[in-house]
Amino acid sequence: MPPRPRSDRTESPLAPGRAGGARGDDGQAAVELVALLPLAALLLAGTWQLAIAGHATWAAGAAARAAARATAVGEDARAAARRQLPGALSHDVRVEDRGDGTVAVRVRIPPVLGLPVLGHTTATAHFRPQR
Repeated sequence: MPPRPRSDRTESPLAPGRAGGARGDDGQAAVELVALLPLAALLLAGTWQLAIAGHATWAAGAAARAAARATAVGEDARAAARRQLPGALSHDVRVEDRGDGTVAVRVRIPPVLGLPVLGHTTATAHFRPQR
């Protein structure tokens, strides 16, 4: 088989046969990436917010159990709940003694990236009075 003749000519980007006009698909991937970055950031922030909400719910339950134990032995339920909570959650905490050893703790779910407050989570616990 004889060798193919080499052509020193290269196809011009302005050639009429190219799809997409003069520039074609150059830069298409970069444009798509830039368009998807805000969506990816929003998805990441939403996932992080769900993780923080789960942590707040878990911490409220631990604080409610601590407050119920404190109430059962005659100590301050609010102080016990605040000691149990991490700093970011202990600022806006409400402790309600419902009587008969039942305590409810309400904690504000901290927002991600300065967004508005999404709500609160409440946990209750019961511990038989020890007095």
